[in-house]
Amino acid sequence: MSAATRPERAETQPRPNGEPLSPTVREQLARAGSSTVANMLLRRGLRNVLMAGVRPLTGGGAPLVGPASTLRFIPAREDLDTLANYASSENLHRRAIEECRPGAVLVIDAFGCTAGASMGDMMAARLRRRGAFGVVTDGGYRDSAAIAATGLPCFHRGNAPAATPIALHPVALDEPVGCGGVAVYPGDVVLGDDDGVAVIPRHLVAEVAAEAAEAAAYEEFAALEIRRGRSLFGLFPATPESRKEYDTWVASGRPGLE
Repeated sequence: MSAATRPERAETQPRPNGEPLSPTVREQLARAGSSTVANMLLRRGLRNVLMAGVRPLTGGGAPLVGPASTLRFIPAREDLDTLANYASSENLHRRAIEECRPGAVLVIDAFGCTAGASMGDMMAARLRRRGAFGVVTDGGYRDSAAIAATGLPCFHRGNAPAATPIALHPVALDEPVGCGGVAVYPGDVVLGDDDGVAVIPRHLVAEVAAEAAEAAAYEEFAALEIRRGRSLFGLFPATPESRKEYDTWVASGRPGLE
């Protein structure tokens, strides 16, 4: 069959979108949080959006929000994964650091392996200097205290002090990966906070962010009412009547919130 007569293939995966997020969308996602965003995605039929076992390196920090840049590892092999090869400028692990876009979140698929480090403090410092917003891996980091000192938001499965080539071989940049059991396509939006890490398909991010921010605002109202002694029934989840009360509360300037 010639190229002229060959039928076009259907799009099988999202196309990468590295455009930065608008400040409004970033603020909405950060305010809503990963668990609320996951609920908004569930309403759209997306059930598997929260990475399993991936938590912040240090808790209590600001939420991490940004489009994904990806790196995929497979298990290391001794004839390929030497310290000499690791030092090469063509090594994909090192290239991932130097090519991650400013404002992006580097998502590292380490297939759940913590037998070798997904990153160390020098790489974290370089990403911070280049303007990356953070790193997420289902593997682990070495030099954890030094990474924390860089101020770069990082999420991982657990500490991994051994050198990367002992267990990990980098094979792909900016291709679809799996991280914490969740599919991540380049350009998908990553939201990480103390509850975990959620992945939002890029084409849904604006509507999900707006809806999640509204849901988070309603939860502020509901929490205030609960502190005043009100029952959950008729309040949470919201009912048409409680939504009217919420609208009145917003219009009056959200009294009771500090």
